[in-house]
Amino acid sequence: MIPTPRDTARGIALMLLAILLFTAMDAAAKGLIQRYPVPQVVWARFAGQVIIVVLILRQRLFWALRTRYPLLHLVRSACQLGATGCFFASLPHIGLAEATALTDLNPVFITVGAALFLGEKLGPRRIAGVLVAMVGAMIVIRPGASVFSPAALLPLCAAGFYTANALLTRRLGPLESHWTPMIHAALFGAVVTGALQPFVWQPVEMTDLPIFVLIGCLGTGAQLCLIRAFSMAEAGAVAPFAYVGILFATIWGIVLYDEWPDAPTLAGALVIVAAGVYVWHRETSARRAETRKA
Repeated sequence: MIPTPRDTARGIALMLLAILLFTAMDAAAKGLIQRYPVPQVVWARFAGQVIIVVLILRQRLFWALRTRYPLLHLVRSACQLGATGCFFASLPHIGLAEATALTDLNPVFITVGAALFLGEKLGPRRIAGVLVAMVGAMIVIRPGASVFSPAALLPLCAAGFYTANALLTRRLGPLESHWTPMIHAALFGAVVTGALQPFVWQPVEMTDLPIFVLIGCLGTGAQLCLIRAFSMAEAGAVAPFAYVGILFATIWGIVLYDEWPDAPTLAGALVIVAAGVYVWHRETSARRAETRKA
């Protein structure tokens, strides 16, 4: 089923909200990871999602757990955990904006992967938007600069996991309720990281407890928006808007950690935004024209 222009616009709006919430979660996690082990912070993110989803679904929980595609959900859940774990692990070593820029190479992979595995059309507008946004990302991260350290492999791995997660979300989205991947991924992440807690756990200070809770809430909201975005619109149409995460992460870095971007970072961010707006405008205009002809 081809998404309507209205569905595409809604998918883009949800994608933007998801990225805002994800970057807020990452910013909160960066502070905690300076004082607590990475597995403990990752566990809080998924355990919080389990609690929130269970409270929302209540009697419908077992209905949401039922699926005809258990293997796909298992792989998707593992990819989501891999993306979160790799990104969080990079934060003690790389600035928030730089780590986000490296991870935000995933729209290139998603757009190409959607054409190869989901049969979505890879038209010239999408190719142009992705390439221009890629140039903007390269301006931000500047290959050869200090950002390319061994720790930079972690957000790159996160980008790969995120791509697989997004493609599987797009594949499962039209087939099942959005609550099904939410609860499966949350349980998988909470169980796997929970098994590590006896070996890494550190007592949580009372002043840090609200931040742990906030991470769970932000992650749940972001994941719900992401699933709905990829369920409503084609992956190639919404994926380029993930680049806006560089802007959000830069703002969080300034406000919370006094990490000020330099001129190339700002220039690259402007290129990324321009590319995203171009793709959105051309896609919606083309879809409206097709609808009028029909």
